[in-house]
Amino acid sequence: MHWYHGPGTHKAILSFPQVGHRLCHHPIAHQIAADAAIAQNVAHSPAQPENGHCGLWAPGPQLNAQLEGWLSQVQSTKRPARAIIAPHAGYTYCGSCAAHAYKQVDPSITRRIFILGPSHHVPLSRCALSSVDIYRTPLYDLRIDQKIYGELWKTGMFERMSLQTDEDEHSIEMHLPYTAKAMESHKDEFTIIPVLVGALSESKEQEFGKLFSKYLADPSNLFVVSSDFCHWGQRFRYSYYDESQGEIYRSIEHLDKMGMSIIEQLDPVSFSNYLKKYHNTICGRHPIGVLLNAITELQKNGMNMSFSFLNYAQSSQCRNWQDSSVSYAAGALTVH
Repeated sequence: MHWYHGPGTHKAILSFPQVGHRLCHHPIAHQIAADAAIAQNVAHSPAQPENGHCGLWAPGPQLNAQLEGWLSQVQSTKRPARAIIAPHAGYTYCGSCAAHAYKQVDPSITRRIFILGPSHHVPLSRCALSSVDIYRTPLYDLRIDQKIYGELWKTGMFERMSLQTDEDEHSIEMHLPYTAKAMESHKDEFTIIPVLVGALSESKEQEFGKLFSKYLADPSNLFVVSSDFCHWGQRFRYSYYDESQGEIYRSIEHLDKMGMSIIEQLDPVSFSNYLKKYHNTICGRHPIGVLLNAITELQKNGMNMSFSFLNYAQSSQCRNWQDSSVSYAAGALTVH
């Protein structure tokens, strides 16, 4: 990916090359302590893509066909979604899973898409906004909503992402082609609001949840919450195992589904307690926490919502201590 200024414009554009650009789901070693969340990047050789969870964005037509293929195999049972949770790994690993979430998006009513992704590379105690105007994808350009950005900036709660951070961070990037595909029938009628979410304290998750709740209340807005689930194995420094579940991958699934069930209960306090107890390496735990707190704020005002997970997958099935895997889940929030 590279930066340049578009011809005849002073707008900064982030371009995602169509051919031969490897987008890696960088292995992250998560250590969640009760008092802080620490993410550490672990480098792996590019010669081992199966260990790096790297995906390849195909040329535009091929990427388009892949996305259409995954979406065509999924039912739109929770449409229209007001928010979705979806993974951000390489599409080889999570493309089919993510389709279950994006199929619930209704492009006919969606006008603004907030994309909340966790920060994998830079320490961030708040949330950060992009410095550019346009994200360029192999499908078409996505425009950042400068009006909403202005409203958020005025709160004093945000900082600016550096160009390098914006360029490096895959948690937002990997949602751009799916966003473009889901919205292509109304591609000139919506904007995006990318937000990089730092390692927020519980009180800050509440503050940001309250701030975003007024946007979540608007039926013309969609929230995309970017998160993978358990990162298991020595290279992630996480090896929780409940022998009663049988094989290691079954234990991982049981652990993840405990967390998913709590998210479906829309209870941010229970979700925080779950993370403190099991230290599950859910990299998007802070964006999820912000969403849950926004929902809680709206529920106080009588809004009735429900969240359902629609798909769960693992990059591989761990059977011994040398194995590793990343889990993926896709779900949707609907307002009744």
